[in-house]
Amino acid sequence: MKALLKSIPYSGSVDYAPEITADGYRSIGYLPQQNHFDRSFPISVLDVILSGLQARKGLWKHYRKADVQKAAALMQTTGLTAIARKPIGELSGGQMQRALLCRALISDPRVLILDEPANFVDNKFEKELYQILQQLNEHMAIVMVSHDIGTITSVVRTIVCVNRSVHRHNSNIITPEQLDNYNCPIQLISHGEIPHTVLKRHE
Repeated sequence: MKALLKSIPYSGSVDYAPEITADGYRSIGYLPQQNHFDRSFPISVLDVILSGLQARKGLWKHYRKADVQKAAALMQTTGLTAIARKPIGELSGGQMQRALLCRALISDPRVLILDEPANFVDNKFEKELYQILQQLNEHMAIVMVSHDIGTITSVVRTIVCVNRSVHRHNSNIITPEQLDNYNCPIQLISHGEIPHTVLKRHE
C-alpha cells in the first residue's frame, strides 16, 4: 500500500493506469491510521481537509473560494460543520477520522486507499462510512485495509489476504479453505445477506 503511495523505498516497479496520472500527479486519496498523523500540529479541521489539495496545488498556492466550498460540503456530509475551526488536538477519535476522510476525498481521487478506516468511530458513523464508500465506488477504485474481515464482507467486492504472501479472492465470500491463509485457528462471523459462521476444523 505504501509502495503505491511512494511513501517508502521499495524494489521493483509500480505501474499506474494512465487515468491515475492524467493531470500530472498521482490521483490517489489516502486515509492513514490515526497514529501516523500528528495531532499536536496547530491546524484546524478545515485546514486539515484543504491540505488534501496540496499535491495538486503545490505548497504555497492559495485555496480558492470553490475549494473552501467543497470542504464545507464534505464537512456537511460527515457531520463536521460545527467544528470546522476547532484545533485537531481537541477532536475525538471519530471526529479526527471523519476529517481525514474528507481530506482524502477533496481532490476527487481516482483511487482511494483507506488504512483501518473504521478505527475510532462509533457504530453509527461506521455504517454511514460504508454507505459513503459504496457510493464513491461507483466512480473511483477503493482499497481498504482491515483486520475485521467478517464485518467488511458485505461491503467489498474482492478480498486480498496478506500473511507473508498474498492471496487474492475474486469474491467477497470467505470459505474455510481461504482461512488456511492465516495458518492458525480462527472463527469468522461473515456479515452478508445471511450472516453465517466460517470455521475451519483444526486437528
